[in-house]
Amino acid sequence: MNAASCRHRRTARARRAGALGAVAVAALLATTACQPTDDAADAAESTRQPSASAPASATATPPGGGSGEGAESGGEDDAGVPLCTLGDVSISATKYGAKDEPTRHLLLVATNTSDKKCDVQNAPEVTLGDAQGPAPVLDGASPGEPVTLAPGGKAYAGLRATGGHMDTYDVASMTVTLGSPGGEAEAEPPVDLTMPVESFPADDGQRVTHWAGTEGLAMRPITVS
Repeated sequence: MNAASCRHRRTARARRAGALGAVAVAALLATTACQPTDDAADAAESTRQPSASAPASATATPPGGGSGEGAESGGEDDAGVPLCTLGDVSISATKYGAKDEPTRHLLLVATNTSDKKCDVQNAPEVTLGDAQGPAPVLDGASPGEPVTLAPGGKAYAGLRATGGHMDTYDVASMTVTLGSPGGEAEAEPPVDLTMPVESFPADDGQRVTHWAGTEGLAMRPITVS
């Protein structure tokens, strides 16, 4: 084989190798162009993931808590509790204040002596001695909600015997009744209330508070004036 023929074959092989190399480079570039860069891939991936500040799904919680039982476990509803009668409670009166002071304020306590719940509401009707009617309710007092008494439970009311310093008279007896709050039942006749002391003075400034759930709530309004 002559030299010219050899050079011709080497040139042809070189051209074919160059062509193949160009094709490979072009294919590599095309493949690279079709694939996203690391940053682009990360960005694309982040758009597919839920945001950390917004949950992918939300579950509605029913009112009253997460379980059906929780909404019904609040205890017995007191809305249907009947009003107390004098047969359900015992009422006592004690002197309120220092032992050596004149009797001006009385604490009334109603105790549920029955075996069922009952309500007391508004104010007791307390008549001091020969008064023409029960002591008026303290001005501006709000009756609030009824006080529900479980068996053995207590409600409290305060009584101021003197305050007006007019038409003063001696009290040697007193009566009490629950009255007929709201007219739900016929008013019961009053019963005698045991005197806390032998006698004490009263006048036209006498006032009574509504039944309350604590001694402090009952006596505070009546003792500040």
